[in-house]
Amino acid sequence: MIGESDQIKVLVADDNREFCTILKDYFSNEPDFELVDVCSNGMEVLDVLGKKEVEVLILDLIMPYMDGIGVLEKIDTLNLQVRPKIIILTAFGQENITQKAEKLGADYYILKPFNLQVLGERVKQVARDIKNSMEKRSS
Repeated sequence: MIGESDQIKVLVADDNREFCTILKDYFSNEPDFELVDVCSNGMEVLDVLGKKEVEVLILDLIMPYMDGIGVLEKIDTLNLQVRPKIIILTAFGQENITQKAEKLGADYYILKPFNLQVLGERVKQVARDIKNSMEKRSS
C-alpha cells in the first residue's frame, strides 16, 4: 500500500465539466494519486499553484479567461519552490502550438481523446522525473 506522502499531487485544469468529472473520479480512486484540485480556467490554476503543492499539472490548452499557453507563460512568475511537471491536453494537434508549449516548459503532450490508464502512467513517469532530479540534487 502506498503511503499518503508517496502519492503524486495532481492538479487538473480543463473547462469541460463532464471531462473533469471523469478525471476527478479516476484520480480520486487511484491510490497512487492525490487530486489537489480541479480548475476550469487558467486564472484558477495560477491561484491554486500559489497556495498548494502540485507535482503534476494536467493542463488543457483551450480554456476561458486564460488559456494553457497563458498559464505556461505566467507560471515562472509565481516563484514556486518546485515547478510542477506539466502534461498538456488538447483536442487538436497543431505543431506550432505544441512547440510553443514545449518551449514554455511543458513536459508531455497528450491528444484527446485518450485512455485514462495511459494518462495515469504518463503522470507517474513525469512525477518520477521530479523525484529523481530532487534525489540527485540532495546527494
